[in-house]
Amino acid sequence: MTKKSVLVALATIGSAALLLGAWGFQYLGGLAPCKMCIWQRYPHAVAVVIGVAALALPRFGILPLLGAAAAATTGAIGAFHAGVEQGWWEGPSTCTSGDISGLSNDDLFDQIMNAPLVRCDEIPWEMLGISMAGWNAIASAVLMLIWIAAWRARA
Repeated sequence: MTKKSVLVALATIGSAALLLGAWGFQYLGGLAPCKMCIWQRYPHAVAVVIGVAALALPRFGILPLLGAAAAATTGAIGAFHAGVEQGWWEGPSTCTSGDISGLSNDDLFDQIMNAPLVRCDEIPWEMLGISMAGWNAIASAVLMLIWIAAWRARA
């Protein structure tokens, strides 16, 4: 097994493990994901597919770069989501609370009735003061570096 294939396998397993962890929190831990949590899963799934393709077709040297792009994408979404959770910036209006001053009772009632069940600006779980979105951003940055190392190790 070449250094490149070991790195590709490691990055692929990393994204698969993060996906399995997210599903574990959802289905075993009872933590329903918000919209941005779901968005972070798609690039990991793409990275897994890219990893399998890169292992099966090692001559396609672009695949590790595409894997790095997928990891960077989920990492960016995770970093943005962590910022929304910390209140550093506003998230999408479809999954965060907004300013309710100036709303009539009817408007407020409509906003409550149309609110998503899981809000993106609340932290349902954290470890060492870092939310799940923050951990995804950190882990995805590491995975991106592994993908880049795999690309640089091309034969």
